[in-house]
Amino acid sequence: MYRLARSTAPAAAGALTLLASLLGAGPGSSAATPVVEEAAAPVVEEAVYGRHETPPATPAADPPPKAPVAVGRGGAVSSVDPDASRIGLEVLRDGGNAIDAAVATAAALGVTEPYSAGIGGGGYFVVYNARTGRVATIDGRETAPAAMQPDAFINPETGQPYRFSPELVTSGVSVGVPGTPATWDEALDRWGTLSLRRALAPAADLAQSGFVVDETFRLQTQENAERFRTFTSSADLLLRHGVPAVGSRFRNPDLARTYRQLGRKGVDWLYEGRLGAEIARTVQRPPVSGATDLPVPPGSMTRADLAAYEALRQRPTRISYRGHDVYGMAPSSSGGTTVGESLNILEQYDLSSMAPEQALHHYLEATALAFADRAAYVGDPAYVDVPTRALLDDDYAAERACNLDPDAAAPKPVAPGDVTSYDGECPAASGAAVTDDNQGRSTTHLTTADRWGNVVAYTLTIEQTGGSGIVVPDRGFILNNELTDFTTVYDEDDPNRIQPGKRPRSSMSPTIVLNDGKPVLALGSPGGSTIITTVLQVLMNRLDLGMSLPRAVAAPRATQRNTANVVAEQAFIDAYGAALEAYGHTLVVAGAPGTSASEIGAVAAIGIGAKGRMTAVAEPTRRGGGSAMAIRPLG
Repeated sequence: MYRLARSTAPAAAGALTLLASLLGAGPGSSAATPVVEEAAAPVVEEAVYGRHETPPATPAADPPPKAPVAVGRGGAVSSVDPDASRIGLEVLRDGGNAIDAAVATAAALGVTEPYSAGIGGGGYFVVYNARTGRVATIDGRETAPAAMQPDAFINPETGQPYRFSPELVTSGVSVGVPGTPATWDEALDRWGTLSLRRALAPAADLAQSGFVVDETFRLQTQENAERFRTFTSSADLLLRHGVPAVGSRFRNPDLARTYRQLGRKGVDWLYEGRLGAEIARTVQRPPVSGATDLPVPPGSMTRADLAAYEALRQRPTRISYRGHDVYGMAPSSSGGTTVGESLNILEQYDLSSMAPEQALHHYLEATALAFADRAAYVGDPAYVDVPTRALLDDDYAAERACNLDPDAAAPKPVAPGDVTSYDGECPAASGAAVTDDNQGRSTTHLTTADRWGNVVAYTLTIEQTGGSGIVVPDRGFILNNELTDFTTVYDEDDPNRIQPGKRPRSSMSPTIVLNDGKPVLALGSPGGSTIITTVLQVLMNRLDLGMSLPRAVAAPRATQRNTANVVAEQAFIDAYGAALEAYGHTLVVAGAPGTSASEIGAVAAIGIGAKGRMTAVAEPTRRGGGSAMAIRPLG
């Protein structure tokens, strides 16, 4: 069966009714009466076993309204989707805690955001436990199969790497062993009050009844239609009547049934049972249709790989910044080390006294330096000796800051630092530049907080928007393409090289900020490697530049990941482009207007103030806008 391992690496709607005995129970409570199991609800076949109904000329319904900001007390939820946020809020309202709400919200996002997350993927779970006053994490990252070869991403017919998209991502070889179900199970067992079955029930009901398609879902389906048509199971679920229209209702009875069975049978059904066998078979023999010219290289995942999966109890990273303690994910994620190193570099400067363009110049240069170190040193610590302590050392940051010219952008890429010898003094430049890897721009993030003071920041993913594109037949969920986060061409010196059983390096950066030992801010974002810069920019906006949390999230974004160009949203270029070009930065627009690539990130955050006042914040416009909710709203 799958195992939970302790890492030694450093630092609902409607149908949900919780037992009265759970009211007031916090994490770690041993007094809660077990939830009584009920018979599984029958799955009613739709007249159109499909997934979405063809709308009339006038859309059948408006998507549910979204509020990007909610201020209140008693608990809060922030995510990209109103149905998911509503389900999480109902869990809190009915006596569940932030951990219960996070799992329920995540399961709902697997319904409404199936191209970004689900039980076919993985993620990182960061929690502040009010009972202990400590931050803890779960590494639920996907792993490579035991039989994966170093040349897995090389086309044997040409001897060259497969084209990244759509060829490599749309494949069985890109699929890693999922970690999301193990993460949910461990989080509930360790800190929650609900059974897995109870936590999944609202999402199962949502999958059964369906959700109203919005423009974001329609656009993402359209952008991935070619990939979805590659597989019979994917076309049947996602394109039965073509790309769904805004206002139509998308139903997924297969996923409803899968959630109910997973809740009833437990996660061993996936990791050592029938569902795992179906996943392995799908990876090894993808259900390719006749409507594709893509090569679709198969994967090597076996039932033994699933049975060997380990969800890691991981110590968080921690740095001190402007009097706050900032906690993040340790490797295999590079989020905690890269956000932390960037902040340590920025703390060498008084950003609050600078003009906006000057502060942004420092932000861009600091992230380039940190990304150079990320590429050179960070990988799965079970396979690579990651110098986490050095990367987060204040003296090391002071040395790296010597390479930041306050008046001019350095030529990119910059070289990594020397983690073996540093004393805070400025050394001569050394080392060769290291190129970074390929990462998709999808993923999703949610943040929850409860009345007892518990807080969760949870980022989960299937990697690319639409993952591998492969729906497990009759199961209603898409498999990840997470293994494409490995460096494509094998290099023995690359910490992110392909190795059997290894976790690919991630950029996910769920972050919790404490002040005087109490949480004041929790946040995260999707966006591939731009996750790191998005989280960092919001932190800088809030902690250095004095922006309110809603303004810090809404502000236009740019990302510098140690490349020749700064990739930026058009609004950022309009506001700061000319001033930053004077420093020597070259700005390019993130993507064509109207495409998902034109936006950077999609933050979900909660700020916590005096007397339990919570400010839940989601995106006002990115990804169609997010959804923030609070238990007891304040005027």
